[in-house]
Amino acid sequence: MKAGLLFVCAAGALCGDVAVAQNTAGAPPSAFRDQPLVTSIYTADPSAHVFGGKIYVYPSHDVPTATPDDDLGNEYAMHDYRVLRIDRIGGKVTVGGVALDVKDVPWASKQVWAPDAAYRNGTYYLYFPARDKHLDKNGLGTFRIGVATSKNPMGPFKAEPKPIAGSFSMDPAVFTDTDGQTYMYFGGIWGGQLQRWATGHFDPNGSDTDLLQDNQPALSGKVVRMGADMKSFAEKPRDAIILDENGKPVLGGDHERRFFEASWMFKRKGTYYYTYSTGDTHFLNYATGTSPYGPFTYRGHILKPVQGWTTHQSIVRAQGKWWLFYADTQLSNRNHLRNVKMTELTFNADGTIQTIDPMKAH
Repeated sequence: MKAGLLFVCAAGALCGDVAVAQNTAGAPPSAFRDQPLVTSIYTADPSAHVFGGKIYVYPSHDVPTATPDDDLGNEYAMHDYRVLRIDRIGGKVTVGGVALDVKDVPWASKQVWAPDAAYRNGTYYLYFPARDKHLDKNGLGTFRIGVATSKNPMGPFKAEPKPIAGSFSMDPAVFTDTDGQTYMYFGGIWGGQLQRWATGHFDPNGSDTDLLQDNQPALSGKVVRMGADMKSFAEKPRDAIILDENGKPVLGGDHERRFFEASWMFKRKGTYYYTYSTGDTHFLNYATGTSPYGPFTYRGHILKPVQGWTTHQSIVRAQGKWWLFYADTQLSNRNHLRNVKMTELTFNADGTIQTIDPMKAH
């Protein structure tokens, strides 16, 4: 979650960093490659899973606010979750009731951002970031990651009384490997506070953007193996390191390749695909490796910039094809009011992914 460089002006046109973001506010539906899955509510940050032959999408639920855009993401004021169900691709999308509200999370204060979900032994697990009640220099809580459970994939979910011990930052994404081991990938810089954890401990007076060390290895997202209870970490989180073509860590100043937020892992033909958002350059990228822990070698862009500040993805195989879920601002032209979309993902024979242009019609 981040905003600031690109925002909607009073006249309705995009302004700000238009050199690297889509200047398409007010474009007709025909200008977009894909159309929103639902229009009754605003949704973003879609985490898609196949449970029982149906696709369940766990998105953020964007809500209107008068808070101006800033680098900390204060305009993203989401307070609850609503799950989407797709019984058949191309068919009706069902919007569930409130799956979880921040008021029912004992430890949280506000801003339930991008969630994810998992299933094991008859129980569905909803993982979510939220600010706790310990305020920093900006008067904001520290992000932690919580977990809630339900017997129904659409909820309602009941939150655990405390966040996951050892968790921090945001954007949890949970991946279960073919051997049954489950891992969580998480983290986001700028408003996601990952840069404040660079020493291993939270710095309440740390930078609000990144490490400001462009010639040093970039901040890494985190990966950690989950405990058997699916509610705890089995180990200390590790760095999910992204390497360049020479086997060296991508540098902090390489904003078109470095990690910003929105980790998502999937496995195809024995290869681990670590996907993520570059944030302020607005790309969805992927890197590949031979272990769920990495390191991962950068491979390229999955998605070019969408209309809006940035996007957050998930990738899932369903009904014999691979699908990319993402979000843009087609319906609102406002960075904090987004709409989830999906499009088919195409792999080349060598396992690389064909880059998608969200503004290019089929």
